[in-house]
Amino acid sequence: MGPKQDLVLVDTNVFVIDLRYKRDTNFEVNRAFLDHVSEKGNGFTTIVNLLELCGILSINLNEKQLIELWFYFQDRYGVVVLPVPSFETAFPVIEIQEIFDLMKNRTSLGDALMISVAKKHLPFVTTMVSWDDSHFENIFPGTVMTPERFLKEPKSTKRRSPSPMPKPG
Repeated sequence: MGPKQDLVLVDTNVFVIDLRYKRDTNFEVNRAFLDHVSEKGNGFTTIVNLLELCGILSINLNEKQLIELWFYFQDRYGVVVLPVPSFETAFPVIEIQEIFDLMKNRTSLGDALMISVAKKHLPFVTTMVSWDDSHFENIFPGTVMTPERFLKEPKSTKRRSPSPMPKPG
């Protein structure tokens, strides 16, 4: 299998830039990051991120395009979505207290849901990539960075988290 590689949680905004904002100043580095993660096969995102992405793009997509985004997302980006994105999948069980505890730290509802689902379904992921990295610095237990920083930093500096995300309790 080759050398150990960091597993990466990818935030919604990375996908939004790729799909909607081709003229964004960060589009090229964003695309390079997505290509890198797809090539390495080390990218993950949550069902909350995929639902959020579908909600954002639903304004401009017809029903067929929205369903295709849902079903082909993992193939398009070479990332794994957990829990499994199926219309039969139940929304993950999250205690209100866990969500509220995150919101007390000035976390949006969407980010609190995503972090809670990641803690439950992706506890082995220690690196998160988002263009809003500062939003997650105190709520994601591992390393948080932008796609640009991820591509520039040597591999050894990406492993700062001594342990994976704790499971919610």
